[in-house]
Amino acid sequence: MISERNKYKEKFLKLLGANVKKVRENKGLSQFKLSIEADIPKNQVGRIERGEINTSIFTLKRIADALQVEVIEFLQK
Repeated sequence: MISERNKYKEKFLKLLGANVKKVRENKGLSQFKLSIEADIPKNQVGRIERGEINTSIFTLKRIADALQVEVIEFLQK
């Protein structure tokens, strides 16, 4: 049985990932190119975008810098 807390966490991570993907696609970057620009593994970009991992704020900052946006853009609905 999935607890309410886990449902909330899953929903949040999916939203975060969808926002990262949306910004990345709007900037015309592939996951591979973003991974190079942010200096993180390509598979990590995919896992973040799918909401599969709870990434660190530092990694989000690196992604935001690579996309030339503020981290807050990933947290908005």
